[in-house]
Amino acid sequence: MRSARTLRQLALTVSRHLHHHHHHHHQSVGIIGAPFSKGQPRGGVERGPDLIRSAGLLQRLEEQGCAVKDYGNLTFEEVVDDEPVGRVKRARAVGSANQRLSEAVRAVKKDGHTSVMLGGDHSLAIGSIHGHSAAVGELSVVWVDAHADINTPLTSTTGNIHGQPMSYLLHELHSKIPVLPNFSWVKPCVSAKDLVYIGLRDVDPGEHYILKLLGVKVFSMREVDQLGVSKVMEQTCDYLSAKVKKPIHLSYDIDAIDPSITPATGTPVVGGLTYREGVYITEHLCQTGLLSGVDLVEVNPLRGQTEAEAQSTVSTAVDLLLGCFGRLREGNHPPAYALPEP
Repeated sequence: MRSARTLRQLALTVSRHLHHHHHHHHQSVGIIGAPFSKGQPRGGVERGPDLIRSAGLLQRLEEQGCAVKDYGNLTFEEVVDDEPVGRVKRARAVGSANQRLSEAVRAVKKDGHTSVMLGGDHSLAIGSIHGHSAAVGELSVVWVDAHADINTPLTSTTGNIHGQPMSYLLHELHSKIPVLPNFSWVKPCVSAKDLVYIGLRDVDPGEHYILKLLGVKVFSMREVDQLGVSKVMEQTCDYLSAKVKKPIHLSYDIDAIDPSITPATGTPVVGGLTYREGVYITEHLCQTGLLSGVDLVEVNPLRGQTEAEAQSTVSTAVDLLLGCFGRLREGNHPPAYALPEP
């Protein structure tokens, strides 16, 4: 029989471990900037990474106990003669940029970090998720967005690849994807059962058909209204961990949040997540201890009507990322904190 003292120590160690388990998982963050805009027609979104950095992201992550390595911005070669392929616009530029990003994310994961990809437009999720999966194996994907971004090149009405990334990544849609230049490297790496959407409110008919066909778990804004964000997150995590607990890739489009808060984005849709709901999603995913890669995309300062609108969008993006890595609204203190003696 162990003495009461060792049992008490054991209990203390266990409770201390439980209390701080979310500090241990995400000590180490690797940041990649992807200043790329050719998945959609509007310039400005390539300024996202530097704006998010200059709003103090790295210092603030370090202040909350993360080790941060900034891998800088990727450079993407100019593609000349990038004629449309069928309806698909700029396939060559998007394909080659994502191949470069995939290798970069893979390297960040191999270095042992949680990867953070600062976009850029949402076409970049192709490379980010592909590289993440190449490094760690099967993933769960939580896609927080006003849009499903699951059009195939053939269902898309605009031809903009930022509305298509999920279609290239899903095993179940592989047979529906035509051959595109600079896309032969993309191998589908996500199963429909490992994907959850949160915040949808602008879904094309073809996308709606695909989501129903594949039985994808969707919490549209209707479900957020009906259940509340805490039940949505509880159900998301129950659903994803019902089988094997896979590493989680969070792909967060800033347009998921209501445009009253984050107006500086390419395709704003009214009726989005509140600031509080948006941050709660990140806090909850952080506490699973499974968050392994994050995208924060579609911040476009040129789409804000005023400096204040751009500012609000960028500072919300920073807060979402801080929530991913342990910041709690109740407050935080370092594990070694001790009260000063008089």
